[in-house]
Amino acid sequence: MISQEKGGNVVANLKITLVKSLISRPEDQRAIVRTLGLTKLNRSVIRKDTPQVRGMINKVSHLLRVEEAENVALVEEARAQ
Repeated sequence: MISQEKGGNVVANLKITLVKSLISRPEDQRAIVRTLGLTKLNRSVIRKDTPQVRGMINKVSHLLRVEEAENVALVEEARAQ
């Protein structure tokens, strides 16, 4: 789903899923995953596609699966979890 912000910029939404365990991972990687809003294995969150979020994803990409969110219903469903 592509949304527009106040300035008229078009921003896509990303569905981010934690697919690898945080056991034995450095504390900085654990902190990044928590900052993204992921708490348990195989849980997903929806985040706007911003440079800040992309930077966090790049740091822990080996632990995540990232997809572009398709529709608003998917966004609402992920936020409910």
